[in-house]
Amino acid sequence: MTEPLVSLNGQLIPASQASLNIYDAGVVFGATVTEMTRTFRHLPFRLEDHVARLFRALNATRMDIGMSPAKLTATSRDLLAHNTALIPADDELGLIQFVTAGEYGSYVASRDISVRSGPTVCIHTFPLPFALWAKRMQSGAHVVTPTIRHVPPQCYDPSTKNRSRMHYFLADQEARQSDPRAIALLLDLEGNITETSGANFLIVERGTIVSPTERNTLPGISRATAIELAARLGIPFVERDFQPEAVLNADEAFLCGTSICLCPVTKVNGQTIGDGQSGTVYRRLMTAWSDMVGVDIAGQFLARL
Repeated sequence: MTEPLVSLNGQLIPASQASLNIYDAGVVFGATVTEMTRTFRHLPFRLEDHVARLFRALNATRMDIGMSPAKLTATSRDLLAHNTALIPADDELGLIQFVTAGEYGSYVASRDISVRSGPTVCIHTFPLPFALWAKRMQSGAHVVTPTIRHVPPQCYDPSTKNRSRMHYFLADQEARQSDPRAIALLLDLEGNITETSGANFLIVERGTIVSPTERNTLPGISRATAIELAARLGIPFVERDFQPEAVLNADEAFLCGTSICLCPVTKVNGQTIGDGQSGTVYRRLMTAWSDMVGVDIAGQFLARL
């Protein structure tokens, strides 16, 4: 078979045949928890960590998928083994696992339509969009702080990675009004920096990496990797609240996310950060990460320019 496979509710099917019912709670409510893992040389990076975080989210949202973390991990590896065999050696895949609250019976209660009980469980892959990030890797990303604010932790725990993301969508739409390539960097209700729709955000002040607190942000696995690498390199790391002014006056800034690992940020709200180039701390971390996985990470992106 030359078509990628998808695991949907325990069945492996061709991607072209995979679909969700329009009554699924993931569609009706956005009631979905999710994880994404990327490959290096076609092997998943920190898959077990992503699965563990997914199961914490499942517990927090009271979804029982009737499957152990070990089983979900094994199914994911089998799917990757099949789907990576279909792509060139220098391409990589993103692995998505998502779980919805299942089909929403109230919409069809008065009709003779069967509703599947239990959560919807899906695992699928996609080619990593290196070309989409290539220019940002080369010259840095531009982040914009929109008027749309981050969902406060009083609504739901930010450590639960979910797809209730209308605020991210609106924030990115607003940011692109000033620059079509801008990325929204959301503030909390007190005006503190939080994160983007797809990555954690870090700045560097006098050689120290500064991160927003986990009170308002997802404790990203790529962020954790950056923290571990910084410790090995002797680079200090602290967490605290900070505002856009601190970003503008930082020595450097960068994003941490699964697809990109790290990406320099050289502008905030149209103004240059530091000297407008990727910084020393970013380059040291990216080199250490590349050495760890045996792949020139930035080179994968820059090759698509």
